[in-house]
Amino acid sequence: MFDPVIAPSGTLLGLLQRGRGDGTLHALTAPRPEALAALNHCVLGDPRRDWQVENRSLYYARLYLDLNGELDAIEGHLFAPEDILDPEESRTGLALAVLGHLASYDRPDAVGLLRRYAAHGTNWAWALDELALHDDDAGLRALAVPVLARFSRDAEGEAELAAAVRDAFEPRPWRLWADDPRPAIGARVRAAQEAGCFDRWQRQLSPTGPRPGWSVAAVLEWAQQGVERGAALHVPAARCLTAVAGPEDRPEILAAARSGPEGARCTALRYLAASDDPEALTLIEAAATSGPAPVVAAAVDAFERMCGPAAVARARGWAGRSDALGAAAGRVLACRGGAADRDRVLFALRGVLRAQGPDSPALGTLIDGAGRLGIACAAPVLRHLYRETSCSRLRGQAAGALAATDPSFAAGFAVECLWDCEESTRELAARYAETGDKRVVDRLRRLAADPAEEDEVQTAVRSRFNPDAPAV
Repeated sequence: MFDPVIAPSGTLLGLLQRGRGDGTLHALTAPRPEALAALNHCVLGDPRRDWQVENRSLYYARLYLDLNGELDAIEGHLFAPEDILDPEESRTGLALAVLGHLASYDRPDAVGLLRRYAAHGTNWAWALDELALHDDDAGLRALAVPVLARFSRDAEGEAELAAAVRDAFEPRPWRLWADDPRPAIGARVRAAQEAGCFDRWQRQLSPTGPRPGWSVAAVLEWAQQGVERGAALHVPAARCLTAVAGPEDRPEILAAARSGPEGARCTALRYLAASDDPEALTLIEAAATSGPAPVVAAAVDAFERMCGPAAVARARGWAGRSDALGAAAGRVLACRGGAADRDRVLFALRGVLRAQGPDSPALGTLIDGAGRLGIACAAPVLRHLYRETSCSRLRGQAAGALAATDPSFAAGFAVECLWDCEESTRELAARYAETGDKRVVDRLRRLAADPAEEDEVQTAVRSRFNPDAPAV
């Protein structure tokens, strides 16, 4: 999947693509055709860089409700010829999730589209999962015939059916179909369920990887074999070392960390860092300075996981470096540093923003660190990040940091955040937004009454209306 093209943050489309609260507020005051066109553009061309960690579906579904938007564009997208040519979930997943939320708001046209797509679309399993949450039993039972018709009755088709039943995210439809009295439905689904359970049992009986009684050398060799197969196994291998290594094995592990082959070296570095070995930091510095790229990445990751005072002290000395270890040092100080490290963390935050832009994943830890350390002079940088990043998770982190560093947050960005696409950001806003603005009170009441809203958000809303009420 290609990176999405994100419009400027000052445009309606750019606001909606980012999932910002101002996107909803601007859309509700814009001409309806313009707002619907921008909304459809977002839903049909998922603007998220990582759809697995960023929320948009409820945000867009609510805007369809507010605009009384038709679903013709979504229908055309789902049943376009590209549905066969491009079977990736990323093409239709957001549209299906939006339909699922609309179904929860009693939109019958959304339920109908989901049923049709589950029967005929390529990404049918996602649609079926949405219906499992929002459709009635009769509607799900009617889908048994078209869904099972996707699987041939030969051995290959039955194996594919067993895998689909085993891996289903929502099992409700399959359980309903298993009770169907028709042999072509009920008996077939029950057989697929049994085959899936047997497959799990077989995999548990035939595990791959370390066995009890393995030596340190065997674990290191297993990690190296993973590299040769193209699989990074140093993380589980390091956990295995924790179980099998004793004090007498330390020289062998230190030798692997200094000059072992890639898989063994990565494993040894991670193990030594996790056990807070006195040689770990020296070996990590050597690996990060001159090792190959996979070893550098493993060394840096191992360093960031170290929690002791020695790691923090070393991070202060490494914070000025311009390499991966220097960047990691800034993140360590953001997580575990003290008030004396504020300038170092701010320097790292500005450096990543300049070098990598407002969407860099490396910003998250530094943003949280700016809030944790209360770096007031970081507020202008955080406001810029809030406005410009296309990653809604980073924006939510920036909002949290602003709540701790910017006195104007409660009357400014916190109000907008009540309409944000991320539930954690809405929860933050529900706790901070000043109620002198009539929009805030109206929005809090709507969130409190919305059955689709998350419990954490509604708990925060209730705390504003009745501060003495116990949390539930």
